[in-house]
Amino acid sequence: MEPGAALDPLDLKLLQALQLDGRAPFSRIAQVLGVSDQTVARRYRGLRTRARLKVLGVTDGNRLGRSSWIVRLRCTPDVAEQLAGALARRPDTSYVSLNSGGTEVMCTMKPRSREARDELLFDRLQRTPRVTSVSAHCVLHPFYGGALGWLNKADALSPDEEAALRPPPVATATGPVGLDADDESLLDALRHDGRATLTELQAATGQSESMVKRRLERLRSTGVLYFDVQHDAELLGHEVEAMLWLTVAPASLASVGRVLAEHPQVPFAAAVTGQANILAATLHRGAGDLYTYLNEKIGALEGVQSVETALTLRRVKQLSYEPRRTAAP
Repeated sequence: MEPGAALDPLDLKLLQALQLDGRAPFSRIAQVLGVSDQTVARRYRGLRTRARLKVLGVTDGNRLGRSSWIVRLRCTPDVAEQLAGALARRPDTSYVSLNSGGTEVMCTMKPRSREARDELLFDRLQRTPRVTSVSAHCVLHPFYGGALGWLNKADALSPDEEAALRPPPVATATGPVGLDADDESLLDALRHDGRATLTELQAATGQSESMVKRRLERLRSTGVLYFDVQHDAELLGHEVEAMLWLTVAPASLASVGRVLAEHPQVPFAAAVTGQANILAATLHRGAGDLYTYLNEKIGALEGVQSVETALTLRRVKQLSYEPRRTAAP
């Protein structure tokens, strides 16, 4: 995948560097890329405007013993925008999109408790007017995604540059990690700005800088906290985004998932519950590229029995929610 014309190679290098380590100092990135600190800072500011770049702290619910859910809601077109906005405003959703002609809303839900999950799935959504169907799919096993995004596959950085920018590895999980109120406060602050300084985090949490630093290091080393890059996919040449619901023979789940994780078109793939037992998000330059991908790549996977393709019309929420601005009359 070649970069879109709107971004040059240095922009892509910076984006990939931030995906590797969202809190890497500009001085470190500049040293690895062979440019000045001022150049990196200027490019970062430019990407915040042109590509709507944000670096945000994300909590890995798996490390806390929590499950993630993919929820599909079919509704009448007149309520789709309102429903998507309501879901996007919830703190326990991380991805919300309008799909399939504006009659389907899809969201990734990360409930903190079984009670929160049941309240949304069995009570609130079921009673929402003009919602015609609700299906919820538990994420059983991620093949790609989380701390790894499409930018990890951009190949903008050389192997040596990647090695120099990659943070220390996360410890192997031995069981759910426990959090206290101060951990939650810090995670909430980073959820709004992953590059907030220690001084800013101290002000936001009421903790000392030394305590913030220790907690930050612990949360990262245990894998509870990682940093993701939110950006405009179209500036990278991705005009078409699709959700592929694959029905795969059970014996082929692992092999199909591993192959999907290697595809440069795939920023997310996971085994899920339901008749379609693998979900893959894919990015393409156009409809023709999507057809070629389905024909040549998906069609060649042994064990795939059927595929449902749903085009993403608009991302309402990626990691954070920014309501659409309506022009004044």
